[in-house]
Amino acid sequence: MRRLASLFALIAVATSGTAVRHGTPGVRQRPADQVIRVLLSATASTPQISSPDGFVLVDRENALAARAGRSQAWRIERSAGRVRAVRADGVPTVWKDLLRARPVGDGLLSLDAKPYRGEIVFLATDSGVAAINALPIDDYLMGVVPLEMGARAASDSAAVQAQAVTARSYAFIHLTPARPYDVTAGTLDQLYGGVAAENAVASQAVDATRGVVLRYGGRIVNAPYHSTCGGSTTASSEVWRSEDEPYLRSVSDRIPGTERFYCDIAPRFSWTRRIDAQTLNAAVAQYMGRYARVPSTGAGSVRGVTIASHTPSGRVGTITVSTDRGNFTLRGNDIRYVLRAPGDEILNSTYFSLDQSSASDGSLVQLVIRGFGYGHGVGMCQWGAIGRARAGQDFRAILRAYYPGTSVGPVGS
Repeated sequence: MRRLASLFALIAVATSGTAVRHGTPGVRQRPADQVIRVLLSATASTPQISSPDGFVLVDRENALAARAGRSQAWRIERSAGRVRAVRADGVPTVWKDLLRARPVGDGLLSLDAKPYRGEIVFLATDSGVAAINALPIDDYLMGVVPLEMGARAASDSAAVQAQAVTARSYAFIHLTPARPYDVTAGTLDQLYGGVAAENAVASQAVDATRGVVLRYGGRIVNAPYHSTCGGSTTASSEVWRSEDEPYLRSVSDRIPGTERFYCDIAPRFSWTRRIDAQTLNAAVAQYMGRYARVPSTGAGSVRGVTIASHTPSGRVGTITVSTDRGNFTLRGNDIRYVLRAPGDEILNSTYFSLDQSSASDGSLVQLVIRGFGYGHGVGMCQWGAIGRARAGQDFRAILRAYYPGTSVGPVGS
C-alpha cells in the first residue's frame, strides 16, 4: 500500500481535530477512551456514506458542509486533491480538502453499506478516496477481536479476554500523530471489520478488560500472537530480523504431567504439505529473489532442499535450496514465503521436517514437509490460550504464561 506524501499531510490534519486525541509511544498516562484512526481504504472510487438516523458532514475547520436525512446514501467524489459529497438527486456539496462524517445521535455510519462506530474522514489521494474510521480504542477492539480470535463459545471467554488485552496493547503502541493514520484494517496490522464483525463473547471480553494492557518494565509492549505454536512458542529473533525482547521467549505449551499440549486441539496442530518439482520451481522463480541474492538469470531449477540449522526452540532456522545455478540460503520466517505454491497461502510455520524424492538424474521430484503449528510462533498461542481457558486459567494467567515477566494493568497506571 502506498503512503503518498499528499495523503500523509491531509490525513494528519483530518484526524487532529477536537474529536480525536492522539497518543505518543512511550507515554505512560493515556485515557482508556483514546481514539484510534483506522485506514479502511485509500483507493475507493466513489464510496457511499449513510446512517439510519442521518449524519452531518463537516470540513477540517469543523464547519458544517451538509446535513443528510435518515437513511440517505451520499457518494463521495474526488478531483484535484479535494473531495465532495453528492446527494442521491445529484446535488453536491462544495469541494473541500476533506470531509468528516458524523452520525446524528447514537446512530452508526455505514460505508458502502458496512456499519462502523465513530466517525469517518474522507479525503483525496492519487489513487482514489481515502476513508479513515476514527473511534475509541475499545469500540475498535470489538471489531478486531472476533476476526483475530474467531467465533468462540462463552466457555472460552478467558482466552478471548487475553486476546482483547494483546490487541489493545498493540493499538496503544501504534498511536502516532506523526503518521497519517494509526493502523490499517488489514493484515499489515490487526484485522478490523467494524460492527459487522462484532459478536457477544468478544464484546463482553473487551468490556471485561476495559482499559487493561500488557506492560513490561512499566511500558506498554507489543504483544504478538499467532494461531498455534505446535508445542512451544519461540523467541522473536528466531523468526524475525529483530532483537529479542525478554518477555518474548520460548514457552512450552505442554500440559503439566501429560504428553499433551494445550494447543493440540487446534486444526493445524500437525500438518503435511507436499510440493512437486514444477510447483517448487515456480515458487522459487517468483519469490526467492525477495529473500536471497540470486543471479540476474534467476535461481534455476531446484535439485534439493535441506535444513541447515535449527533454532533453540526446535524450529527451522535456515534452509539451503540447491539448484542448477547454485545454493541459496533462506532464514526464519522468510522460508514460509518461498516453500509454497505461487499465489497460495504461505507455509503454516517453520516448525517442520523435510523429506524429498529425486529422479535418477538427481532432479527433485517432490518435497514433503511435515510440521506443527500455524503462524510465526511468537507470543501468545491462540489455540493454547483456548486450551488453557478450558482448563480453568483466567486471562491474567494466560498472559503471564505466554509473556513471561509482564504485568497486566490499566493503561493509565
